[in-house]
Amino acid sequence: MIKAAIVEDQEILRKSLKIVIESISDIEIIGTAENGEKAIALCERENIDILLMDIQMPVMDGVKATEEIKKRWPNIKIIILTTFQDVTHVLNALNAGAEGYILKAVDPEFLVQGIKMVYHGGSLIPQQLAKEVFGQIQSTKNEHSKQLDHNSMKNPYELNNQELKVLKCLTQRLSNKDISEKMFLSVGTVKNYVSNIYSKLNVKNRSSAIMKAIEESLIEDKKY
Repeated sequence: MIKAAIVEDQEILRKSLKIVIESISDIEIIGTAENGEKAIALCERENIDILLMDIQMPVMDGVKATEEIKKRWPNIKIIILTTFQDVTHVLNALNAGAEGYILKAVDPEFLVQGIKMVYHGGSLIPQQLAKEVFGQIQSTKNEHSKQLDHNSMKNPYELNNQELKVLKCLTQRLSNKDISEKMFLSVGTVKNYVSNIYSKLNVKNRSSAIMKAIEESLIEDKKY
C-alpha cells in the first residue's frame, strides 16, 4: 500500500483530498500538514512514500520544504499541487527535487494515477501545464536573449548525440527499459546516459531534466 501525506494550507482541501483519494484507491493518507515546517515534522514521525505538496503556504512554502525534505529523505517522492497562477514556481520546485506537479482541480482518478506513476519511478508533468510553463519561459527567454547567437546556445551543456537522443526519450515519458529497446542499448547503458544527463544539466530527477530540456530548447521535434 502506498503511504501518502497531504501538505496544504486550506483545511477543507486537505480533508477533501484525503476522503476522495482513500475512497477510490488503496492509497493510505497517513498524515496532513498545513505548511512546510509541519511537513518536515511529519516526515520525521512517519514513513512516507509520497507527499502532495502545495507551493504557496505560510511559515514555509512548498519549494523550501521540498528542498529540505529531499536533502534529508531523498527517497520521499513529492508531487507539487499547483494552480495556473503558480506555474512560475514550478521550475523552482522541480529543481529542488520534486518528481512532478499537478493541478489542484484535477480529476481525482487522474491524481490517483499520477501518485501511482510517481511511486513506481515515473515523472508527472501534465501536458497542459508544461505548455503553460514553456510559454512563460520562452517569453522571458526571448526578452533577454534577442542579441544572442542561437547556434552558440543550442547545446550549452555539451550533451553528446546519444545523450540528446536519451533526453528526447525522457521527454516522451519512456522508461529506461523502453529506451533500451528503442535505442538497442542495455538498460545499464541507458542508466549511465541518464546519470550523465542529470550531471550535465545539474538536475536531480527526470522531471527536472524534462523541464530543463523545455527551458533550454535542447530537443528538436519535442513531444510534451
